Amino acid sequence: MGLGTRLNDTLIDFIRGQHMFFVATAGRDGRVNVSPKGLDSLQVVAADRIVWLNVSGSGNETAAHVRETGRMTLMFCAFEGDAMILRAYGTATVLHPHDEEWAEAAGAFPNYAGARNVFDLTIEAVQTSCGTGVPLMDFKASRAETELLPFFEDMGADGVAAYWAKKNAKSLDGAPTGLIPDKAKAP
Repeated sequence: MGLGTRLNDTLIDFIRGQHMFFVATAGRDGRVNVSPKGLDSLQVVAADRIVWLNVSGSGNETAAHVRETGRMTLMFCAFEGDAMILRAYGTATVLHPHDEEWAEAAGAFPNYAGARNVFDLTIEAVQTSCGTGVPLMDFKASRAETELLPFFEDMGADGVAAYWAKKNAKSLDGAPTGLIPDKAKAP
């Protein structure tokens, strides 16, 4: 196991075989955030670039942190098959539905209810480790498909916008996430 600067074909295949991944971010101050992610929401677009779509949730720490520092780590763990952990460290940018580039970026993914961010990670380092401390588990189903997505589908566009304004406009530490456009900049 080791450290590199790019994904190779073996690591890309490993990423594509995972049902979930974890994203870690931090601002200059305040809390460090780690979130689990799933769905068909991640694409390796180059050996040094990963793009992923974020669906609404109870917070929006990742967007606030990326706006502030750009720092992001993605971690993939083998819960099935051979043991391995893969971390991709880098700098990310974030797009929101009000951004001009949103339609093109989000169009590369399924049309998920509540889709709120597209993150574009430029990889600066890749690390693998043994992963023998990760338990073997069988994948049964995606809760996102049976619970999360229907929750936002039932809200409709106006309900999702109200949810974002209430729960996703600021981080736990009060930093703006960029999800709600700045009124001074809005057309």
